This record gives sequence, structure tokens and C-alpha cells, in this order.
Amino acid sequence: MKWIFSYGSLIWRPAIPYIERRKASLFGWSRRFWQLSSDHRGTFASPGRVVTLVRDESSQCVGVAFGIANQDWEEVKNNLDYREKNGYKRHLVQIAFENIGFTTALTYIAGPENPSYSPFFEISRDIANQVLKAEGPSGTNLQYLSSLHKSLLEMGTEDHEVSSLLEAVLELKGAS
Repeated sequence: MKWIFSYGSLIWRPAIPYIERRKASLFGWSRRFWQLSSDHRGTFASPGRVVTLVRDESSQCVGVAFGIANQDWEEVKNNLDYREKNGYKRHLVQIAFENIGFTTALTYIAGPENPSYSPFFEISRDIANQVLKAEGPSGTNLQYLSSLHKSLLEMGTEDHEVSSLLEAVLELKGAS
């Protein structure tokens, strides 16, 4: 069995065959909405924002690890390569399972070398408005944000970046 570490939409919509699902942590990385999405949660004219991982030695990103049967591994990688096409690249990382230890997993990270990488350092009205307005073939950007927030809470985890952005978007939505 091999592992995939998910920290975004794969948590609630894996769409891959798996034989095991576990809560897992990736140390030294933060989840950030620094990736523009014109392929799933927005368009080229109005891109949404989705998460990527950013190096941060003092942080821990909690997500879900999916155990993939060896015979399904190549098909799963090919499907994820297509799904994560907009600037994401495969990376091998060390993840931790609660009270069990570490293992190697494959994850997808969109880094600063891709044209859709768009960092920001504080959640502004512009960022919230971008998320509120964006919609693509996979649904609205707000649905993505809400689903991620709900999934993390169901796992007993709160991510400040996710909850703060959701709060800002809902506040803006209420004001409009």
C-alpha cells in the first residue's frame, strides 16, 4: 500500500479508490490559499483561490492520508496528475499518523514557479470578494472554502487561514 496526503478538496471529494483513510499531519508546512484556480473553482476571467502548501517550519498541516492499493497506484497517480494540473507538482513528504509514527506519502504542491501562484499576507476585502465571486466547472469557490472548513472541523481540526477567510467571505456576502 502507498499513501496520498490530501489537504484540500481531496479530503471531502477524493474520487480515487482507496483502502484506508486516516487523519495525518505534515510538519513544517502551512495550508495557504495562494493558488489561483481557473480550471476548477473559477475561470480565466475570474479565478478562484484554492490551497497549496507553503514551507513554514513552525507549522503543522492536518489533512487526510489515503492508503492506495499497489495495483491501483499508477492509475491513481495519473488521475491526480490530471486533477492537479494547474501548477501542482508531485512531492514526497513524511506524514505522521496520531500515535502510530511516520510514513512517506505523495502530495501535490503548487509552488512559486507556476504562473497561478498568488501569495497574499493578510486576508483583505479584495481576496474575500474574489472567493465570493469565483465559480468554475467544479462549483463555486465559496463551496470549496466551506467544504474544506466543514471537513476540517469534522476531523477535530481548525485551520486559522481557512476559518479566517470563510469569516471574511461570509461577512462580505452578508453586506452585499
